[in-house]
Amino acid sequence: MRKPTAIISCLMATTLLLSACSGSNGNNSSNSNNGNSNAGNTGGTTNTAVNEPAVNNAESTPPPEENIKDKKITISIYYPLPDQTEKRKSEDDKIARFQQEYPNVTIVKSDWHYNVDEIGVKMAANEAPTFFNTFATEAGFLVQRGWAADITELWSSYSFKDDINPTLQNQFVKDGKVYGVVQNGYSTSTVINKKLLASKNVTAPSYDWTWDDMLATAKAVADPKKGIAGIAPMGKGNEAGWNWTNFLFEAGGQIQTTNGGKVTAAFNSDAGVKALQFYQKLRWEANAIPKDWALGWGDAVGAFAQGRTAMVIAGAEGVLDQALNQGGLKPDEVATYPMPAAEAGGKHSGILGGDYLVINPNASKDEQEMAFRYITFDYFTDNYLSAVEKDIQARKADGKYYIPPQMSYFKGDSEYGKKLQAIYDKYDNVYKYDPESNKLLDGNPEAQYNTQEYYAEMTSIIQEVFAKKDVDLKAKLDAAAKNMQSKHYDAIKVQ
Repeated sequence: MRKPTAIISCLMATTLLLSACSGSNGNNSSNSNNGNSNAGNTGGTTNTAVNEPAVNNAESTPPPEENIKDKKITISIYYPLPDQTEKRKSEDDKIARFQQEYPNVTIVKSDWHYNVDEIGVKMAANEAPTFFNTFATEAGFLVQRGWAADITELWSSYSFKDDINPTLQNQFVKDGKVYGVVQNGYSTSTVINKKLLASKNVTAPSYDWTWDDMLATAKAVADPKKGIAGIAPMGKGNEAGWNWTNFLFEAGGQIQTTNGGKVTAAFNSDAGVKALQFYQKLRWEANAIPKDWALGWGDAVGAFAQGRTAMVIAGAEGVLDQALNQGGLKPDEVATYPMPAAEAGGKHSGILGGDYLVINPNASKDEQEMAFRYITFDYFTDNYLSAVEKDIQARKADGKYYIPPQMSYFKGDSEYGKKLQAIYDKYDNVYKYDPESNKLLDGNPEAQYNTQEYYAEMTSIIQEVFAKKDVDLKAKLDAAAKNMQSKHYDAIKVQ
């Protein structure tokens, strides 16, 4: 995580030394783009006695504008993981350019990446970075606990706020206040290894596919004796509950409802039962999942990159990066599908997720402002376009592919988006999402409250479904809903 930098502090009003004199201060407002905050003038009014000549006071001289560039500020920033070599190169380039603009800022690279089990300890020990990465699921959780700075004032003065992708950014807007900045987003997809399908003489389904199509494809490709799975649904950690929730949405279900200020568990529905029945079919009817099904995100994605499973469910960008740049697959050997509809004509609902940067509320105002400037430094700039092209060229020289995000921080039809697309179109090592597939994507936002706890509850059920052939699905869902209600939802008071 990285530490966010804070908004410029208000200037202290000058104290007039004249007796019986009153002063007024204008409110300071920070501008995250120009490095200055404008202070209001302090004016003085002198009262004179009757029949005495008025004292000719010169107008008070306004104090000099305070410039954040004149302050020595240190921020710790969210820095890519050690194995993300290209991303580290790109971040180092950004740091160099940022410090050219802000030589007064010392930047510390933080090796801590967001973990729901660690964030509380980090905040309590004041060890969290100035700003840190997180996910769409965490907005309510972080705001509820006071672990995300309210950056509404910084956001309001940001010149490009109206050009940011509202579908993504709104995930971190709560009660009209802004608590994070979107980096990119996705609607959960199914990525298919077409090369593996071809080796088994299995025809790839159409993009407008269904659960039955997924089941049939997975069953046809699976070769348990050779350790080949048709699909690798995640079965370990909260990822298991996250993966399954896509099917809950496709079946028409929801995680929770909010009514009359009360949050109520809703996943123990007919839709929930139907989605679990589909998992039973994948495991027991088709025998299509890995024999060792206790896979986390890295395990499942790694299995896909290594050709040990034909399908994996995730945000496409990370899967494609591993498959193409580590697994040696070619772009025409993989395909990014929307999630399958439960039935023909149904919606291809996938969890709407994304990557966000959140500013540490324990950081000083100056640190918070500088963090905000760092986060948005390349947004809507030619520098970013140049940096992307430089990254693409570097990857091409190394024989690697550049994987664009499915959804970017800016509006898709914006002029800026068109400029970026023009760069992508120049290079054959940029992965191209099929527009026919993208047209079918249907994003469904995650639950607002206790999302990770819900995922953990569902993971326990999914593991039982994979381990035992006969499970009373409704009873398990009812017990999980009751647990979520008493432990978490009953304590929530929705404004």
